[in-house]
Amino acid sequence: MLNSKTILAGLLTLAGSLSVAQADTLQVVRDRGVVHCGVTTGFTGFSAPDSKGEWRGLDVDVCRAVAAAVLGDASKFKAVSLNAQQRFTALQSGEIDLLARNTTVTQTRDTSLGVIHAGINFYDGQGFLVSKDLGVKSAKELNDASICMQQGTTNENTLADWARANGVTYKPVVFDQFNEVVSAFAAGRCDVFSTDASGLASIRISRLEKPDNYVVLPEIISKEPLGPFVRQGDDSWLNVVKWSLHAMVAAEELGVTSANVDEMRNSENPDIRRLLGVTEGAGKNMGLDDSWAYNIIKQVGNYGESFERNVGQDSPLKIQRGLNALWTDGGLMYALPIR
Repeated sequence: MLNSKTILAGLLTLAGSLSVAQADTLQVVRDRGVVHCGVTTGFTGFSAPDSKGEWRGLDVDVCRAVAAAVLGDASKFKAVSLNAQQRFTALQSGEIDLLARNTTVTQTRDTSLGVIHAGINFYDGQGFLVSKDLGVKSAKELNDASICMQQGTTNENTLADWARANGVTYKPVVFDQFNEVVSAFAAGRCDVFSTDASGLASIRISRLEKPDNYVVLPEIISKEPLGPFVRQGDDSWLNVVKWSLHAMVAAEELGVTSANVDEMRNSENPDIRRLLGVTEGAGKNMGLDDSWAYNIIKQVGNYGESFERNVGQDSPLKIQRGLNALWTDGGLMYALPIR
């Protein structure tokens, strides 16, 4: 039988964990004046510091968008650098307000960790990067190859499942830190680097001395929908993060950019007027100022601007829009109606 002290200690522990899960993150962020955003340890195009030490990237723009929506200033965020093993613990504990760290949305993550995704900001898939000297043109030719991966990611299980199904044997070379994986591959400690294809493009351009000596193999062996996560049990904060992302996509659909957003406030299009707060209500529904989306677009840009600037044709990565094009252009990006 449990004594009263043991029961009380258990209740206090439970109450403490619930207070994190059920905290009013929106109010916490307002009081603090800064959004704490979990990002990578450095992933060019998605979240990495630039030459001035300022964090930039497609994921960082989610952090900036939320800061613009809540605080009216996209610069009011703090990038908290996390590895794959730390990311969910940091969110669960309240160390960060949201996780925007090229993280794959899965059923397990959405249902068993006390966290939930708030949208998809990049559709990806796991691939393979090899040196051209290896002389292979297909991942199915990688029998007995050594493959570098990061521990604690979906890449490990996905690769194991794919290799088993295709009769491919390999030697896993696993590291805790993403930068360790990159360094090991660059130093020739493994034959192959396997991670999300966007990551391979980033690594090839930004981290390898002679990028033209490397090639990404044609096989994409998984679906990797990447997006921001928040804690479960805090629906008002989930709404803010989710609709900040949708506002960026909606702006691209409607032709609203950081350059023309002021002019677009004079539009007669009812969808544009609601998005930009000319017609009131959308912000109030979330406890925000009605200029929330205007602030995002003015300071961060629409989704297409963010994509091209960070990973697309205006960036060193030169990633094609592909699945990340708008639905009207054959892609999967589709904003839910703001009305």
